[in-house]
Amino acid sequence: MEEQKSHKLFYSIGEVAKMFDVNTSLIRFWEKEFDIIKPKKNKKGNRLFTRSDVDNFHIIYHLVKERGFTLDGAKKKLKENREETVNNIEVVKTLQKLKRFLLELREGID
Repeated sequence: MEEQKSHKLFYSIGEVAKMFDVNTSLIRFWEKEFDIIKPKKNKKGNRLFTRSDVDNFHIIYHLVKERGFTLDGAKKKLKENREETVNNIEVVKTLQKLKRFLLELREGID
C-alpha cells in the first residue's frame, strides 16, 4: 500500500483505490461487505471517504491481501480483536520503515 501523506478531509474512490493499488470496484465491494466503511456522498452521489475510512481500508487490505484472510475471516477478526489487529499493522509498518532505512544505509556504505 502506498503511504498517503496529505491530510485531506475527504478522498474520492479513485484516490482510495490508487492508495491501495486496487480497482475502484474492489473498494465498492469492500464498502458493501464491511459495515465499518461508511463514506459520505455528495450531491452527484460520488463517494467521499474520510481518513477513518481509509484507515479501515488499510486494516481490511492487510487482513485480506497481505495475510490471506477470507472476507468472513477478516470480518470475524475485526469484531473479535480489532485492537490487536491495528497494533500488529502498526508494528509491521514500523518494521518496514526500519528495513527501508537500513537498506538505504547499507547502500550508502557500499
